[in-house]
Amino acid sequence: MVDLESEVPPLPPRYRFRDLLLGDQGWQNDDRSLQNEHGENHLVHKLMSFIISVVSEMMEDKTSCYLLKTLGRKLGRGIKRVQVEFYMNENTFKERLKLFFIKNQRSSLRIRLFNFSLKLLSCLLYIIRVLLENPSQGNEWSHIFWVNRSLPLWGLQVSVALISLFETLLLGYLSYKGNIWEQILRIPFILEVINAVPFIISIFWPSLRNLFVPVFLNCWLAKHALENMINDLHRAIQRTQSAMFNQVLILISTLLCLIFTCICGIQHLERIGKKLNLFDSLYFCIVTFSTVGFGDVTPETWSSKLFVVAMICVALVVLPIQFEQLAYLWMERQKSGGNYSRHRAQTEKHVVLCVSSLKIDLLMDFLNEFYAHPRLQDYYVVILCPTEMDVQVRRVLQIPMWSQRVIYLQGSALKDQDLLRAKMDDAEACFILSSRCEVDRTSSDHQTILRAWAVKDFAPNCPLYVQILKPENKFHIKFADHVVCEEEFKYAMLALNCICPATSTLITLLVHTSRGQEGQQSPEQWQKTYGRCSGNEVYHIVLEESTFFAEYEGKSFTYASFHAHKKFGVCLIGVRREDNKNILLNPGPRYIMNATDICFYINITKEENSAFKNQDQQRKNNVSRSFYHGPSRLPVHSIIASMGTVAIDLQDTSCRSASGPTLSLPVEGSKEIRRPSIAPVLEVADTSSIQTCDLLSDQSEDETAPDEEVSSNLEYAKGYPPYSPYIGSSPTFCHLLHEKVPFCCLRLDKSCQHNYYEDAKAYGFKNKLIIVAAETAGNGLYNFIVPLRAYYRPKKELNPIVLLLDNPPDMHFLDAICWFPMVYYMVGSIDNLDDLLRCGVTFAANMVVVDKESTMSAEEDYMADAKTIVNVQTLFRLFSSLSIITELTHPANMRFMQFRAKDCYSLALSKLEKKERERGSNLAFMFRLPFAAGRVFSISMLDTLLYQSFVKDYMISITRLLLGLDTIPGSGFLCSMKITEDDLWIRTYARLYQKLCSSTGDVPIGIYRTESQKLTTSESQISISVEEWEDTKDSKEQGHHRSNHRNSTSSDQSDHPLLRRKSMQWARRLSRKGPKHSGKTAEKITQQRLNLYRRSERQELAELVKNRMKHLGLSTVGYDEMNDHQSTLSYILINPSPDTRLELNDVVYLIRPDPLSYLPNSEPSRKNSICNATGQDSREETQL
Repeated sequence: MVDLESEVPPLPPRYRFRDLLLGDQGWQNDDRSLQNEHGENHLVHKLMSFIISVVSEMMEDKTSCYLLKTLGRKLGRGIKRVQVEFYMNENTFKERLKLFFIKNQRSSLRIRLFNFSLKLLSCLLYIIRVLLENPSQGNEWSHIFWVNRSLPLWGLQVSVALISLFETLLLGYLSYKGNIWEQILRIPFILEVINAVPFIISIFWPSLRNLFVPVFLNCWLAKHALENMINDLHRAIQRTQSAMFNQVLILISTLLCLIFTCICGIQHLERIGKKLNLFDSLYFCIVTFSTVGFGDVTPETWSSKLFVVAMICVALVVLPIQFEQLAYLWMERQKSGGNYSRHRAQTEKHVVLCVSSLKIDLLMDFLNEFYAHPRLQDYYVVILCPTEMDVQVRRVLQIPMWSQRVIYLQGSALKDQDLLRAKMDDAEACFILSSRCEVDRTSSDHQTILRAWAVKDFAPNCPLYVQILKPENKFHIKFADHVVCEEEFKYAMLALNCICPATSTLITLLVHTSRGQEGQQSPEQWQKTYGRCSGNEVYHIVLEESTFFAEYEGKSFTYASFHAHKKFGVCLIGVRREDNKNILLNPGPRYIMNATDICFYINITKEENSAFKNQDQQRKNNVSRSFYHGPSRLPVHSIIASMGTVAIDLQDTSCRSASGPTLSLPVEGSKEIRRPSIAPVLEVADTSSIQTCDLLSDQSEDETAPDEEVSSNLEYAKGYPPYSPYIGSSPTFCHLLHEKVPFCCLRLDKSCQHNYYEDAKAYGFKNKLIIVAAETAGNGLYNFIVPLRAYYRPKKELNPIVLLLDNPPDMHFLDAICWFPMVYYMVGSIDNLDDLLRCGVTFAANMVVVDKESTMSAEEDYMADAKTIVNVQTLFRLFSSLSIITELTHPANMRFMQFRAKDCYSLALSKLEKKERERGSNLAFMFRLPFAAGRVFSISMLDTLLYQSFVKDYMISITRLLLGLDTIPGSGFLCSMKITEDDLWIRTYARLYQKLCSSTGDVPIGIYRTESQKLTTSESQISISVEEWEDTKDSKEQGHHRSNHRNSTSSDQSDHPLLRRKSMQWARRLSRKGPKHSGKTAEKITQQRLNLYRRSERQELAELVKNRMKHLGLSTVGYDEMNDHQSTLSYILINPSPDTRLELNDVVYLIRPDPLSYLPNSEPSRKNSICNATGQDSREETQL
């Protein structure tokens, strides 16, 4: 083998495939030297010998090896190399000429340019001949056919004619395709013959040198050359100008040719008439073609008149065709949007929005949120969409506010040509949004992925902001700068809604840009307070550059957070080290603030737009300390709306004793008992005072019940889920089972060999259920379970989770959930009352209704939520005490949730929403009671999160940390606590802030408040009963009955359908007619009828539910048939003022430090644990 390899000579150094094709002489000389030395086929023979030897070594039979070698030698001797030359057809003389004159773009462009110059030169020579000519007097026709032409001028014209004719004949020969008449009868060829042949003939016939030749017709040949030249220019520089530009150029050239032809024709034909010069002919043509017709210059000869008629006819035929094509191109350009010029892209800032279909709601949400930031006012938005512009979108983009800043381009992001039109390589950012209204959401994600790849390939330096629907598709676009996965955020938000009420509303308000001016014209106090606090957003600033936080350098995080809120009214929620990319939410009291730390805080506006003044100066100016003087006043800051600046009152934050007057409760009446005091927040945390817990232990610290009450099924382990349903899910430390549950045991309504339970009641759960009604068990549903099973949730407060699915889940999903405790599924639908009862809806704490993918698209856009709304309304009627959390496709449909047609209060809220929308509010829907209470949510509200990340690149990270989608060591988590009667001694939000920071290190960020709804008397608030139509003698008694009934029922549930009202009226008429029966029979029938009429709608529905439960063999114990909590309203106060008073049943949102960041020195007692994630700690734990 080694000898054979050494015998094979190396390839010649210049052996290339290019040389073989072009027949390089150097390589052929090297080949001849090899043939003289080793023979003609030496190289081939050695190569064949090498191949045979390799095959022989692989074979064991020596005879076969010998035969193969012999065959190889014979084949090597018989093979002769043949040189093949390719593309021989291009070596002919005609093909070489065609390559130079036609096929080659650059040489063809030069030929066209030369031809165009010749035609212009011939027209110029004609004008010179006319100007130099001195026409003789007389009306002889000879003046029409003969002109005075000097010899030099004749020589130039002959030269031009010879060159033009030769070029025309050559191009005709090269473009000849078998039909010679097609070449001869072409109008450019005929004009060339008319203008060139007479001059050539005059060379051989000198008497014809003064013959008139209509050289001015060369202007049409110049126009034709110009069109060809533009086409070659586009091919040569590989750029395509707009069709509108080409058509306008053709129209202008056509007009010029018509005018020039008319000028020269009139001037020549009037040689036997008025002897017009070129200027008079120009004047006559302009006046005639503009239809003005002064009449001072007119043609006199019949020939000139006939020529004018002919030119007008030609103009009436040619110009309308040109204008029609121009109008068509203009309309098409209006549809496609034209181009965004390179000059504008380099001198202006713009972003590109790529969508598959553009709806008016999506457009307005983007524009309102994008232009809400002051520094983005000079940006332009270029929309790249493959579909034609919608009528509503077109109408909006014609508004002057948007027409100057928004450019619509119809095109595809997959085409480099369209990306070039949008100047993607010069864009500041590219937003790629998915179409969530499609039935196949996976297909929509695939389109989004391809768009992201295309943009990244075309403009690798352009920042990408991508919205994806399915979490399993997220890893395909990891290269994007910012990614928002819709299902991840949706399910995590719905899960937190079950344990932290109205989390969806809290996050929605935080990611929307607002100035807190909503509801300020409302007469109701809660709307003013709620609207004012909704203006709080998340901002950032470097600590050493901040007035808010600079003085807290070297001090603990909780100290800085508490004193900044007390002094400035801002809520410090997180930090980030200069050398670290991870944001830490409430890192705890052990974190020491550095000068280079980036602080993240919640406030009405950022610090740069704030002005500061002390209280002493404020008292001198007699400025009010607050806007509202109600029981729950708003922040102490004052908004200067016209300037967008916040004037913040600086309060005294000097350290006071724990028993000082501001922290102790004053003595009330005759009570002499001193209230508990609140410890001050330490500048540097005392490690001995920090409460810790061992979260990795098997025993739960919050399990304080006796051992006999702790069942074995509560013995859970803590760890990371062993199986994730999709790539890219963040690992979360969770409560897990020691062994996974068999798949048969996950089915709630089916018994198996391991248990015999067939309904939720039989399991005997200690905590109420959380039911999720979804169409399919998608991978996003995994993010609903993880936050509810996170390690910081107390074991004794884990709620069982029941998945009510329309379609059975697949095995991959069951593999992922079988490790979590108390997670079950059931195949059923919320349309079926039996399925609802089997899954335990009668004793569920929360019912989460997820929008179905199959209903997200409808012929009428807003009808996509019709089925979901009606189903939820049915649940609302049947189970009034159930907390229902609903997801909708369109936010505008929130007004139909818990709909009450004749409720005056709902009508007032509807009017308020319309007024706020007229004022330009981006949050007009915020005053709807279901949204304010967190009972309804639309994922489209989170679109602003992606838009806002262009200005605040940290918003997606903070939102993921708040929702528990990401877990970073040392970063806190969102939880809540409820204010009880034992906690009211704290009185104000500032004292609560101090108490939490000094004891557990928690940072409060807001309050979820529930108040009694002050209702006016309306038809919808009074249950209709037949007693209202009884005689006046029983009016007093019946009025008392109605009063009691109104106090025990809900204003929401007292709406009666039209059919029921009709039946009541029918019953009234029957009762007034008088009984036709006599005696006891008639009296009995009347009594039964009255009892039937007296039943309220609530009682009828309760009876229906009980009958179905009995039919299914379910116990009716625990069904709360008359409990209605719909006479209350709930809302959120984000970062309220320090002097806001606490009220009973307030739920406080907390960011609790990461318990794993505390390393206990000894085994902590269960009593001192702070692991209660919902904040409902005992008095001994939190001292509240």
